[in-house]
Amino acid sequence: MAIGWFTLLKSVPWATVIGNAPVVADGAKKLWKAVGNKPVSAEPPLTSPQPGPAPDDQSNAALLARLAAVEAAATKLHEQMLASSELINALADQSAQLIERVEGHRVRVLWLTRLTVVLAMVTLSALVLLLVR
Repeated sequence: MAIGWFTLLKSVPWATVIGNAPVVADGAKKLWKAVGNKPVSAEPPLTSPQPGPAPDDQSNAALLARLAAVEAAATKLHEQMLASSELINALADQSAQLIERVEGHRVRVLWLTRLTVVLAMVTLSALVLLLVR
């Protein structure tokens, strides 16, 4: 099972992921600012009545019921869009933090690798000096 995960993680283009993380985070923040600031309007926009034949009471009631259903669906979709954009914003922030930490670990591993090489060279030099005497 671990081999499958290791293979999967090796196949991810990490340079591209790390390079695009700030762009994704900025895009999510822009989306959240655009969507999060819009209030949900409960009132339909006012329109002037259309001239023409007056509908009877039954068809008028049916149209009003359909309009109310459409408004309710639009409000529900707007709430779902707000929740989705909030989730996207949170995931983008977490992704940016994760990429930041991964980059920190990469730098630390690089530093430790260099230190290990230097210590190996010092140890090898000391061993050579001991064997020469």
